Amino acid sequence: MPEASHFYEPRLGHGLPHDPFNAIVGPRPIGWISTRSAEGLLNVAPYSFFNAFNYTPPIVGFASIGYKDSVRNIEATGEFVWNLVTRPLAEAMNQTCAAVAPEVSEFELAGLTPLASRLVAPPRIAESPVSFECRLTQLLQLQDVSGQKLPTWLVLGEVVAVHIAQRLLVNGVYDTARADHVLRGGGPADYFSVGPEQLFKMFRPRG
Repeated sequence: MPEASHFYEPRLGHGLPHDPFNAIVGPRPIGWISTRSAEGLLNVAPYSFFNAFNYTPPIVGFASIGYKDSVRNIEATGEFVWNLVTRPLAEAMNQTCAAVAPEVSEFELAGLTPLASRLVAPPRIAESPVSFECRLTQLLQLQDVSGQKLPTWLVLGEVVAVHIAQRLLVNGVYDTARADHVLRGGGPADYFSVGPEQLFKMFRPRG
């Protein structure tokens, strides 16, 4: 006998104290995105809908619910930087969630240091041990099954430059556990970190 389950159709509501969707599709990497406006103003914002979508060339993407400063800046300039959130940077990342006016720099708000990128105009976050410099490949407004446009924009960008702290390369292999990644879970305030205790190895079968 299958175990009892909670069933719902999202269009009719989930009937629970908190929407479980984000908790089920998770934990997720955080898109900590730094941008520069056409006028030169700096912006940093975290996005919990973020992931990698292609290997060669590497393409990453994030979804913004609402046409926010990050999307506006990327559409205007075609560039952005993804910065890794680690456990020591979790509080600073949370500070950059604040809804502030475009002229307010989240770098200053969160005590972060802008560091010049190599190939794109937006700066990296100096405190972050890994950064991807990206150029916009596609900007899509999402739509539902009926074709109705949603107030959500999917930003896809090709990674054109990568910065990795040397301490995170062990015999040339990136050590995810040592980096202490922070991931977004569900619920109103759930996050997860990655450490050696979560690591297990499983090689693909040979075909």
